[in-house]
Amino acid sequence: MAKFQSTKVFDGFSTVFRQWRATDSHCKYLHGYGVSFKLWFEGDLDHRNWVWDFGGMKRAKSTIDGMSPKDWMAYMFDHTTIVSEDDPDLELFKQLDKQGLIQLRIMPHVGAERYAEYIYQKMNPFILKETNNRVRITQVEFREHERNSAIFIPE
Repeated sequence: MAKFQSTKVFDGFSTVFRQWRATDSHCKYLHGYGVSFKLWFEGDLDHRNWVWDFGGMKRAKSTIDGMSPKDWMAYMFDHTTIVSEDDPDLELFKQLDKQGLIQLRIMPHVGAERYAEYIYQKMNPFILKETNNRVRITQVEFREHERNSAIFIPE
């Protein structure tokens, strides 16, 4: 039986984060990247012979956390500072956000692997709903830059 897949890259996001647990690495400091991520879609073809409409995010009827998918992506990753919910300096970051110096996003975990997982957790239910369960996401690759990436593949 044939299986169809397609991919889509979302890029152009400037994101700052730190991995406070990386005490023996420069990653313990705030640092930023021009991040991107790639989604793999798998499913049956639609009436146009497409797995996923590449412009489908623009015309989506469903939302992610009450936002269009493109707005959600920008809200999370464009000119934002992401820290983990257990960061020992979380209150300082909240103060910087309150003062308008950063756009703080708090996630359960930080790091490329966890970002890939988080994007999957947010995007797959959206894709399933938009396609009436015809299409699912099979993997997400999160890229810090052209040389570093991490991939999440659900079981």
